[in-house]
Formats: sequence, C-alpha cells, structure tokens
Amino acid sequence: MAKLTVYFGDNLPALRDLPSASVDLIYIDPPFNTGKVQSRTQISTTQDADGDRTGFQGKRYRTETLGTKGYNDTFDDFLGFLEPRLDEAHRLLKPDGSLFFHIDYREVHYCKVLLDSIFGRDSFQNEIIWAYDYGARTKKKWPAKHDNILWYSKDPKQYQFHLEEVDRIPYMAPELVGAEKAARGKTPTDTWWHTIVSPNGREKTGYPTQKPRGVLDRIVKVHSQPGDVLLDFFAGSGSFGESAIQLGRDCILMDNNPEALQVMEKRFAGVDVQWKDVKREM
Repeated sequence: MAKLTVYFGDNLPALRDLPSASVDLIYIDPPFNTGKVQSRTQISTTQDADGDRTGFQGKRYRTETLGTKGYNDTFDDFLGFLEPRLDEAHRLLKPDGSLFFHIDYREVHYCKVLLDSIFGRDSFQNEIIWAYDYGARTKKKWPAKHDNILWYSKDPKQYQFHLEEVDRIPYMAPELVGAEKAARGKTPTDTWWHTIVSPNGREKTGYPTQKPRGVLDRIVKVHSQPGDVLLDFFAGSGSFGESAIQLGRDCILMDNNPEALQVMEKRFAGVDVQWKDVKREM
C-alpha cells in the first residue's frame, strides 16, 4: 500500500533532512509572486424562493459564506527564496528522476535561468503549456489563460518517460485520419488543454490555486512507476499527493500554511498518513 508523509513547517530544513538520491519525481507549484493575496471564498447554496441569486431554469437560491482561505503571494527576493530549495531538489532526485516546476508567465523566464544554472541547460526537456479557458477576460490585452510547467531531468540522457501510460486525446479533425486512428486518439504534445478545477465539482477543496488531477495524473503516470517515491514541497491542497497515492506511488508533501494542513487533513482522512511537524522534529 502506498505511503503518504506530510511535513508541516518550513520546507527547507525538511528537505535537508531527506537522503540524497531518494526521490523519483518532484512536482512543485510554488507561489507565483503575483504581489497579491491569493484567496478563495467558499459558499453553500440552498434553494429559496426569496434567495439572493438565480440559478438553473430561473430557480432562486440563497447563498451562505462558509469562509475564506488564502495566503500572501509576495516575495522581495523570489529567486533567492527558491534557489536553496531547488538545490535540495536536485540533490534529492535519483539519477533517472525529474523535476516539474509549475509557474506562470510573470516569473517563468527568470525561473528557467535559475533552473538552468542548477540542473544544467542540457537537462531541460520541455516547457509544457497548460492552457485553459475560464474566468474573466481583460479588454486591454490578450487574456492570460495558461500556466508554464518546466520539466528538468536529473540526467539529460537518463530519465523516466512512459509514453504508453499517457491518456490519449481526440484528434481535432478525426475525418482526416480515418476511423481506426480517430477511435484510438493521439498522444498529447507540449500544450495540454485541460479545464481548471470546477468551482462546483467534487474535486474542489476550496483551496486557492488548486490544480486539476487530470494534469497531475499525466505527470505521475508518464514520469514515474508504481512504488516510486514522489515529492511536492509546496503541497497546498495536496492534489499531487492524492494523485500519487491513488496511482500506487509513495509521496512526501510539505507546506507551512495552516489552512493547507487543514485541507489535507480533511482530504486524507481515510488514508494512513505520517504527520510530521518540522519545528518539533528538526
């Protein structure tokens, strides 16, 4: 049975306590340094003829605010914050391991230069564009509807890539490839079209910046194998850990946000989790 370990506290001392070459795959979704407070308000709705909003088929609903989760996404020295943690990530990876670094357009070019200096430019394998189409659209410029995921391997000539495990996608023009190919679908490219986590879906935890399982499952399936050890040291709501456990991988999660810990405690209520407090144990 897959094992899950969750560290609560500063991830840097926790990373330094782990043995070298002990992790097969790392995915991180660090704060994007937007300069804003990232927040998400949770509400519940109940059908009520005198409610405050109109829903499907004109029915009225009453909304109740359950609470707001969030964190301050601002760093004076973003790269200085990341560098020692990425140094540790490189140390922790096994020779055939990979790092997936999830960021957005504001910081991706700076972060790539930093990662090139740590992993080497020849270890850069792909920049994956996760494209989605949801939310407000500015009329002052082209709306930003994508994130960037940088893939670096520990060794540029030796890494896990199990393309046969990928979820195949439909052809955009199936009539051009024939019935057999259309039924089988095709393998994705470095542009991944996938919706965000639905605000009303079962997957939603209410945690800001939660990433969809479909994107994370693809990374886990193609770049690791059952029984491998995975790591996310900016765990947030724990989506990467859930993906790892459900796909038969061991996983280590780290976060210092009390609200993230609360979400993970609820999310992994039925899982045998080893909880570790960084401040107490290190």
